[in-house]
Amino acid sequence: MRASPLLLVLATALVLALPACGGSGGDDAVEETAEAPAAVGQPGAATTFKRTVFARGFDSPVLLTHAPGEPNARYVVEQPGRVIRMVGKRRTVFLDVRRDVTYGGEQGLLGLAFHPSYEKNRLLYVAYTSSDGRNVVERFRSNGRVALTSTRRKLLSVRNPYSNHNGGHVTFGPDGRLYTSIGDGGSGGDPENRAQNMRSLHGKLLALNVAKAGAKWQIAALGLRNPWRFSFDRETGDLYIADVGQNALEEVNFRPRRASGLANYGWSLYEGSRQFKSTPRGPGKLVFPIFEYDHGRGCSVTGGHVYRGSARPAERGRYVFGDYCSGTIWSFRVVGGKATQVRTEPFRVDSVSSFGEDAAGELYAVGHGGTIYRLT
Repeated sequence: MRASPLLLVLATALVLALPACGGSGGDDAVEETAEAPAAVGQPGAATTFKRTVFARGFDSPVLLTHAPGEPNARYVVEQPGRVIRMVGKRRTVFLDVRRDVTYGGEQGLLGLAFHPSYEKNRLLYVAYTSSDGRNVVERFRSNGRVALTSTRRKLLSVRNPYSNHNGGHVTFGPDGRLYTSIGDGGSGGDPENRAQNMRSLHGKLLALNVAKAGAKWQIAALGLRNPWRFSFDRETGDLYIADVGQNALEEVNFRPRRASGLANYGWSLYEGSRQFKSTPRGPGKLVFPIFEYDHGRGCSVTGGHVYRGSARPAERGRYVFGDYCSGTIWSFRVVGGKATQVRTEPFRVDSVSSFGEDAAGELYAVGHGGTIYRLT
């Protein structure tokens, strides 16, 4: 199997030559061609981000985020099952679900999202791998200081056939829906071909209208292997998905907010822009990555955010992401649906497990070893 940013075990897979687009999924349109995604670049004369230590001493952190209406607070998700609330230097335990979580490797408490109206309704959502072997999304209500475990409500529970490829991110989109991701089910090479199968929730991007009573999860995209962090540009609403590869290519996918129809990101027909195996293709427009890199430069992509802060005006609009294995940090701009001005940032972050934004749009990089950095 090939690991997510949390367990780095490589598997062997046969990578074939580039084919023509298509497959057995009928005559669905191809939205992006497989022509060369952006290559890795080097820092130029332009300004670059810089790394400064923001906080240390966390237990396997995998996410930093903020809550609407709390400009001075940051929330850190610890993989074993806690959420830590930080206001200045003061840290308190906001949520503790360790007894409900299976922790280890790629499993644990993986995602946290606050409702856009959190300041009024105090609703928050978490994703984790449960002690009974399922991918779970739950809703809680808080009193502003701690999450109230008595208010928990299960919104999604999907059995995971293997211990890896859990996805586990949750965030709200510009349409007000809650989005989450579940990987292809694990093992290696998607042995049961779940990612292209619309009867399975594995290998999918899912969306839920939390404002509608009785609403069901909908498949927003398919063909994903193990999406490890996706984000919506807070200014444009465009979607970026980092999808962990098998044993050759890591990829970043892009979907503009104005795009319509179902997106199919190609796994397991393709690993990045290369054909991986022959399997029946599911529905949707085939979308190839706008950026990819091979395993000479890393082995597990960690998705980030488009910078919209004010501390570095020249960097606004750059998407920042990294690789868990090498610690390399890259950034680029999307122009005309393509990654441009690709740049390798002049620092590394060991075991970078996630990136985060604060209320002002400033960026942070999360080191799985326990240190969080601000990208200034």
